Amino acid sequence: MAANIDWVTCAEEQEKLITKVDSISLNKTDRIPNGSPKTGIGAEGEPEDKNVDEAPISPAERSLLQKIIRKGLVENKNDIEVQRKDPTSPLFSIKSFEALHLDPQLLKGVYAMGFNAPSKIQETALPTLLANPAQNMIAQSQSGTGKTAAFVLAMLSRVDPKKDYPQVLCLSPTYELAIQTGEVAAKMAQFCPEIKIRFAVRGEEIPRGTKLKEHIIIGTPGKVVDWGVKYQFFDLGKVSVFVLDEADVMIATQGHQDQSFRIHKLLPRNCQIMFFSATYEHDVMDFAEGIVSNPVIIRLKREEESLDNIKQYYVMCRNLEDKYTAISNIYGVVTIGQAMIFCHTRKTASWLSEKMSGDGHAVALLSGDLAIEQRIAVLDRFRDGKEKVLITTNVLARGIDVEQVTIVVNFDLPVDLARKADCETYLHRIGRTGRFGKAGLAINLVDGPETLAVLKQIEDHFGKKINKLDAEDVDEIEKLGKE
Repeated sequence: MAANIDWVTCAEEQEKLITKVDSISLNKTDRIPNGSPKTGIGAEGEPEDKNVDEAPISPAERSLLQKIIRKGLVENKNDIEVQRKDPTSPLFSIKSFEALHLDPQLLKGVYAMGFNAPSKIQETALPTLLANPAQNMIAQSQSGTGKTAAFVLAMLSRVDPKKDYPQVLCLSPTYELAIQTGEVAAKMAQFCPEIKIRFAVRGEEIPRGTKLKEHIIIGTPGKVVDWGVKYQFFDLGKVSVFVLDEADVMIATQGHQDQSFRIHKLLPRNCQIMFFSATYEHDVMDFAEGIVSNPVIIRLKREEESLDNIKQYYVMCRNLEDKYTAISNIYGVVTIGQAMIFCHTRKTASWLSEKMSGDGHAVALLSGDLAIEQRIAVLDRFRDGKEKVLITTNVLARGIDVEQVTIVVNFDLPVDLARKADCETYLHRIGRTGRFGKAGLAINLVDGPETLAVLKQIEDHFGKKINKLDAEDVDEIEKLGKE
């Protein structure tokens, strides 16, 4: 039995507001509110002309895509750094979920989700989050490290089902990210039907005068301010756990900081506060320390991106067709797990996708003109190995790790607005291969003096030679595969 989730009270509107988004859902039988805009998050400001450069996606969408592509990949070898503000508080970690002495039905839900042992962030954070008296925490770790499951487990563990009012409040910066968190909670609480969860997101409307009885509210700041402050559907003064997720995205979203502070002011002084962020910059910490008093601070040291285990080559090409021939020759000889190909514009990405599909390759295309549900579906299929080649613009240049990617092709080299080498993007792009200490291969396609100059700038910046490759020499290409 799934956790009891009360979605919409207006029956005649229910079918309009509820849909299945299978590509997001962790439990494909659960229903979630509809309302995701056709253009997806981050669509504002994106160029309509497919010939122009791809606009960067919003921090919120980047975070969501990271969660999708890293779903189930919580193995992380990085070190934990703990900074404890309260020196009298003990620090310990656990190596199994049994050591947390969870409710048996909740433990059953954890195992049903496929978590056999805690990840690094979970084994360090959970004992502190579940300790009595309750302790505040600021935790930083990247997507895919299991931090959502960590704070969701703490949220569920703190609920007293006998009290029929909201006790836990979790804020996410966007609709889609709130749904992600809610679905993790529903899945984890699937054997605890007494725990009730409600979303406070767009599309969710309830009559004036209603007093919410669900134990956990998961929502976006604007909606929570409406429900908790303006209409007083629930009493913020009775909330015992407050979780603020995706803090770095909150800061990048206009108005969310003020709304978060407004909500925080109405919480009781003894409310446990959990603050999670993928980054740990000064603005994030300033924001955190304005909300969290005497926190335990946990950081997951970021794996440094390096070019040391990535072989880099370039191929001289005359035109677009020449570039395609080079890719075809390499792909026909080198044994490839999965490949990512980066293009500068949507038009080029679409053209290449059609060409490769026409030649029988299993190709996925990801660009800025796809709705968010479409992007999620594309990433799901690529992560699951249903497509071997992912063609994309800069949508996926940063932060997306697919362990089986063995080759990255820069169909177009990354440049800035002045047409100079964008070395940071280059590092993030080719860093998609060679992840987790494995050997990687990066191929750069050069189509003239201007592009060759960009390549030279990249060489000089990193101090590493990029060797020329003859894409028509089968013997030379075969050597790549052996390397």
